[in-house]
Amino acid sequence: MSDNTLGEYLRARRALVRPEDAGLRVTGVRRTPGLRREEVATLAGISADYYLRLEQGRDRNPSGQVLDAIARVFDLDATANAYLRGLASASGSGAAAPDRARGSRGGRSDRVPTGTLQLLDVVGLPAFVENRAFDVLAANRLASALAPGMRAGENRLRTMFLGHTEQGRYPDWEQQMGGMVAAFRSSIGTRVDDPAITSLVGELSLGSEDFRRLWARHDVRPLAGGTVRMWHPEVGELELRREKLGIGGTDGQLLVLHHAEPGSPSAGALALLGSLAAGAAGGAGGAGGAAGGAGGAGGAAGRLGTTSSTSYDLD
Repeated sequence: MSDNTLGEYLRARRALVRPEDAGLRVTGVRRTPGLRREEVATLAGISADYYLRLEQGRDRNPSGQVLDAIARVFDLDATANAYLRGLASASGSGAAAPDRARGSRGGRSDRVPTGTLQLLDVVGLPAFVENRAFDVLAANRLASALAPGMRAGENRLRTMFLGHTEQGRYPDWEQQMGGMVAAFRSSIGTRVDDPAITSLVGELSLGSEDFRRLWARHDVRPLAGGTVRMWHPEVGELELRREKLGIGGTDGQLLVLHHAEPGSPSAGALALLGSLAAGAAGGAGGAGGAAGGAGGAGGAAGRLGTTSSTSYDLD
C-alpha cells in the first residue's frame, strides 16, 4: 500500500464533500468531484500550496490546529477526526502507532482468554470473539448457527464480500457492507502496511468490486454496537441488537453478542434457533465427546461447547 496514507485520506474525503454543503456557490461545470484543493485551503484558512504539500506527502507534520480546520471543512465526526490525527501522527513519525494490528493474525495476541471461552458457552446468546482484522477466533454454537461468517476460523470480511451465502441473509445489505468496511478501517487504524492486513485487503479488492468501492471512500466508523436485521433459512427474519465489548489483556479482541428485545418475535425466533442448534449438537454427541476427551486446547474447547480456531491462554 502507499506510504502516503494521510494524503490518500485527504483526497478521498475532499472528493466526497459537495461544494454547496461547504457553503460555496457552484457555477458552470466542475470537472473535479467534491471540493478543489484551493477551496479546501481557503475554507481551512491555510495556503493552497501548503494543502497541496499535505496531499502529496511532501509535508507530514501538520499542526493540530490545521488538522482541526481541515476536519471542519470535511465535516468529520469525532471518530473520523481521531483517525485523521492518527494518520498525521504516524506519517510525521515515519512509523505506525504501536497499538494497532501489526502481527495480530495468528500470533500470541490472538489467544482467547479461557474465561472468555467459558463465557461464550454459558451466555445463552449468539456470541463470538474477533480480532482487529475481523478474524473469528472463537464462537459458540448459537453464533455458528446464526450466520456462516460467525463461525470460528472465518474472516467476516472475506465471508461477507467473497462468499455466496451472506448477501441473502441481510435485507440491509448495502448498509451492512459499508458499516463493516468503515469499522474495519477504524479497527486497523494506521497499520495498513501490516503484511497480513495488506494481503487481506488485496484479496478483497481483487475479488469484490463492492469492497474496492467502499475501501476507496476511506470511511471510518467506531467499533460500536447497533441494530442488525437478518434473515435465517430456518427461523425467518430477526431484528437483533449487536453489542461489542473489549476483552482486557488482549490486542484489541472484541466479544460480539447478539440479543433480541424480550418478548419480541425476534426473541422467539432466536429461542427456536437455540433449540435447533442444541438438537444438532446432541446428534453429534459422539464427535463432541471425542473432542472433549482430547488433551490441551481442543479438549477444553470440546468441553465448553465452543469452537476456537486458535490457541488460548490457560492461566
